[in-house]
Amino acid sequence: MRLGFGFSRHCRRAYGLLTAGAVCGALATGFSVSDASAQAALVDGPRSGETVVQKSVAVGPAVIVRPKYEGSQEHEAIPIPIIIPKLVEEEDTPDGVFKQVRQRVAFRGLDDVRIRVFGGDRFQVGAVTGWITTRDEDDADFLEGTGDIDGGLVAGAYAAYTMGLFTFDVAYIEKLTGASAGPQYRFGVETNRPISDRGNILVRAGTTFASAEFMDTYFGVTPKQSRNSRAGIPVYTPDGGIKDVFIELGGSYDISERWVFKGGVRYGRLLDQAADSPLVETPDQVSGVVGLAYRFYLSP
Repeated sequence: MRLGFGFSRHCRRAYGLLTAGAVCGALATGFSVSDASAQAALVDGPRSGETVVQKSVAVGPAVIVRPKYEGSQEHEAIPIPIIIPKLVEEEDTPDGVFKQVRQRVAFRGLDDVRIRVFGGDRFQVGAVTGWITTRDEDDADFLEGTGDIDGGLVAGAYAAYTMGLFTFDVAYIEKLTGASAGPQYRFGVETNRPISDRGNILVRAGTTFASAEFMDTYFGVTPKQSRNSRAGIPVYTPDGGIKDVFIELGGSYDISERWVFKGGVRYGRLLDQAADSPLVETPDQVSGVVGLAYRFYLSP
């Protein structure tokens, strides 16, 4: 695995990563990891034995290691902050900022931050936001002359249904700013289980269907790009279709009362016309994230 640390590219992409991190009030990992340990046993009050509500916020650094662009065989390491609100509560605890954030916001990726609007534990519908990072022509030597593809803010919607231990979901995602690109449709299934009273583990798998416009933007080569390419990349015009399949594994663990570890890994494989693009160095796409946060307790 080769890591790239180009400063100008690093700064531009860090902006997008920080934006996505700020949108997500409960940034678990770079993957689909939620804070199941937040639903731990109730805290006993001093001597009285009465249950109290305890609030905390864990804050710390994390590092995402990911391909420079979809199809790249080189990786970049980018630091981001993690912010983890937690609420240990009684069932009748009134709604508040902490409870709403924990129950309504889920991080499924930089371009897939989900905010529940309607529904509950079994069925829910909500909005999607996030950020797609820039692809620079200096991300690989053979890309020189093809130009940059600007990153941008994404928006969309999702629906999810829980059946037993598994949650099935579908999301519509489209970039609103930056270089024009068509929509993506993401389908997934996941299960999130506690492994102890200190941690949880989540497994998620899915696939992405990309529109012809999206495929053409990120995997196609126009005649102009082909002419300007120093490597002589041939013209390529893909159609819409299944772009990739992926599987993710992530989790969190309370190392102590104050310290929280978050981590995850994702393997994705580009398929069909995405994998056949002359811009793709390898169809195997591996990324990961690790983070360590310190918990601050707040007054009830």
